[in-house]
Amino acid sequence: MPSLEENLGVLAEELAAVETALAAPDVASDRTRLRDLSRRHKELSEVLVAWHALGSAREDAVAAREMMNDAAGEERELWRAELAEAEARLPQLEENLETLLLPRDPNEGRNVIMEIRGAEGGEEANLFAADLAAMYRRYAALRGWKLEVVEESASEQGGLDEAIYLIRGEDAWTRLANEAGVHRVQRVPVTEAKGRVHTSSATVSILPEAEEVDVAIDPNDLKIDVYRSSGPGGQSVNTTDSAVRITHLPTGIVVSMQDEKSQIQNRAKALIVLRSRLLKAAQDAQASELGDLKRSQLGSGGRSEKIRTYNFKENRVTDHRINLTTYALDSVLAGNLDPYVDALLADQRARQLAESGRL
Repeated sequence: MPSLEENLGVLAEELAAVETALAAPDVASDRTRLRDLSRRHKELSEVLVAWHALGSAREDAVAAREMMNDAAGEERELWRAELAEAEARLPQLEENLETLLLPRDPNEGRNVIMEIRGAEGGEEANLFAADLAAMYRRYAALRGWKLEVVEESASEQGGLDEAIYLIRGEDAWTRLANEAGVHRVQRVPVTEAKGRVHTSSATVSILPEAEEVDVAIDPNDLKIDVYRSSGPGGQSVNTTDSAVRITHLPTGIVVSMQDEKSQIQNRAKALIVLRSRLLKAAQDAQASELGDLKRSQLGSGGRSEKIRTYNFKENRVTDHRINLTTYALDSVLAGNLDPYVDALLADQRARQLAESGRL
């Protein structure tokens, strides 16, 4: 079995080959190859930088130990401190390298299509969906991501039947992928006359944005309908047929878009969402073939399938996947999601390391 050093040596050779390929004149005109080579170059560079940092720290520790053994008195204590400092850096550097050597998520680095919908609980579910949408908009702003509204369909009492956002950011997929699932809320709804706490839910789905080079769509596979946009309650909000419904006939996937006043803009946005759904479907099918089929992100949308609970009376947020509870609901709704995101990523990394045998 090859040693870690031998494997890293192979990666160094691959990096050199990737750099040579990137310099080829014909690569710039091949979007798919340029994208794939650029992503692989970034991955390999991160691994090798971490490898060299670890090697440098190990060399520093060896040198400090030798100097300490040859010294005496005050100078010996100085080298002892130098050795302790070098050795203290090693565990973190080793963990960082091991993490970078884990299999990469194929969607890492992609932008995100986020879809939020009210699930169980009637209009209260739609109101909660609006709260989640506002929370993620604030989180995106705090992370410095660019959020574009693809679709927002208001419900009758000011909630959201559906919200679809395109979120652009280098780490958007990594930090948002674990937000997919059923989010449960426990509070007294504004529609409740007797002050009783109700339990409702909304669903969040996270899709990787698909580029045209990822998913080829045959125009003959599309059924496109146009109609007039409508607002809450079904009233018409436009006098022209600007809303678009696209049906992908081979899969039956349907995407409707009415947020823009222009039929052309709605069609373009609908195609963005359609490509992302087709990419996700293809990835799920591939995972199934490899024997790694995971259950659906959303299940049936039922409250019992929740991944996280937001309890307003106790000012509590609980993530049921990692048993993490904080009493800072107001802060979380203000977009301060990093404590949960970081904990989920740490748990995911620990499980991957355990499965790989490195822990």
